[in-house]
Amino acid sequence: MGALWNFVSLHPYFKVHPGKLDEFKKQFPTFVELTKSEPKNLFYEFSLNGDEVFCREGYVDAEGLLAHLDNVGAPLAKAMTIADLIRLEVHGPAAELEKLKEPLAHLKPEWFEVAEV
Repeated sequence: MGALWNFVSLHPYFKVHPGKLDEFKKQFPTFVELTKSEPKNLFYEFSLNGDEVFCREGYVDAEGLLAHLDNVGAPLAKAMTIADLIRLEVHGPAAELEKLKEPLAHLKPEWFEVAEV
């Protein structure tokens, strides 16, 4: 197994309100710049499927993911005025997921435990 199996990833899916996709996309550089300063970030990018936006992001551990959410809190709140979070997944090792269950409970994510092979 590769060295990266032990990381934590966050999988938010957003449905952008009608006519607001360009406005939503204009915020991508802000999120990317903020995330560049996070030492525990492994990758961070956006992908699109029509008016749905997926943010592909990974962190060394649970603490890195939580630090990211604190770091992007203000622009995320702004983005949520023109989009809805329609699905949220958190993937990672069981021990790291346990550290996230309480702080992320209000977001009602789906939890995916990495299978050790």
